[in-house]
Amino acid sequence: MPGIFPSEHSLGCRIEGIDLSKPLNHYDESLIIDAFGRFGVVCFPNQVLGPAQHKAFASRFGSLEINVAAGPYTVPNHPEVMILSNETIDGKPVGLGDAGQDWHTDMSYSTTIAFLNVLYALRVPRRNGTALGDTEFLDMCAAYEDLPHGIKKEIEDLTATHDFDKFWSKMVSLPGSKRKPLSDEQRAAKPPVSHPLVLHHPISKRKALYCNVGYVTRIDNISETESDKLLQFLFRHQLKEEFKYAHSWTEGDVLAWDNLWTMHNAKADYKATEIRSMWRCQTMADRIFL
Repeated sequence: MPGIFPSEHSLGCRIEGIDLSKPLNHYDESLIIDAFGRFGVVCFPNQVLGPAQHKAFASRFGSLEINVAAGPYTVPNHPEVMILSNETIDGKPVGLGDAGQDWHTDMSYSTTIAFLNVLYALRVPRRNGTALGDTEFLDMCAAYEDLPHGIKKEIEDLTATHDFDKFWSKMVSLPGSKRKPLSDEQRAAKPPVSHPLVLHHPISKRKALYCNVGYVTRIDNISETESDKLLQFLFRHQLKEEFKYAHSWTEGDVLAWDNLWTMHNAKADYKATEIRSMWRCQTMADRIFL
């Protein structure tokens, strides 16, 4: 029987006893879905997956996205499996080397938002025996619940604009970045969209602050001054240490997290010679709200 081992934080658990290379039975799938609602970030250690098996697991929970910015960085014949890696071979990057290196919520800039990220660790950088490149998370249900009552009331029916180019352009501007500005085609594929500031989670029924600093550009239908003031408050609030949890990687980890109530950040605390390599599938929230 599978075992669930919660972290000491509001986010994070480990599930042991499920081989993700094999089809899930109904019991295991129900247990995993419940864990997303309870813990947000779920680690399945000691997995051995091929890209088809990785896709098969992730697709049990929603349609898989082919990332608009993946370009050449996908597993051959598996465009849904994006390669995140700082490794270069013959001077050419193997994958997207700076993926996720600041706080954000994936696919909030899409009309259909993301349910899960599913990452599979192939190589983990280490220094003096200590793993580097942790993925950090923020609990946006806890962040919402900790808001002053007046702010909760103010944002209950508001929406905000999410723009893919905000995060991408910030990464392009960093010293040494190998990213290029988004093409007109990429911008057209992911134009700015609006989503409610308060999301009602379909599993836990809790409310989450859906307003990540990575992609949100303004709050709709209020003045620019009011929007800027409210966003500054919300962005400061959501980054509080008490909402934070970090996952330390080991090769063979499959880490799946619920984007509906988390933000995440990939810590860039390793050198170019310390290789971090992962596969990534993105599961959209096109089934979980049904």
